[in-house]
Amino acid sequence: MKLHTLKGWRIIQGLGLGTIAENIIHYHHEKWDGSGYPEGLKGEQIPIEARILALADVYDALRQKRVYKPGFSHEHACGVILEGAGKHFDPQLIALFRQLHPKFRDIYDARAD
Repeated sequence: MKLHTLKGWRIIQGLGLGTIAENIIHYHHEKWDGSGYPEGLKGEQIPIEARILALADVYDALRQKRVYKPGFSHEHACGVILEGAGKHFDPQLIALFRQLHPKFRDIYDARAD
């Protein structure tokens, strides 16, 4: 599982998608506190685009039903994300998420299966 960031990054290199796309694919599982993967980057070493996607990815993963878990409510997903401020997530992005979380719900609900 942890190799998907590196494999995906290697696949898209040279396709001309640009640095932003490459950074998102390569670094979206890095964590603010340095405990993520694949490089163990910390804080602002993680490209901002990867920090943004990480938050959106976790929100989506929490809301989605999986074979190993039910889909969580918006409120539960928000609670998990807010608890990750300064650990999993950039604290400044969490401050924005506090303001914008209803838009996450609206977007998710509009595209629900």
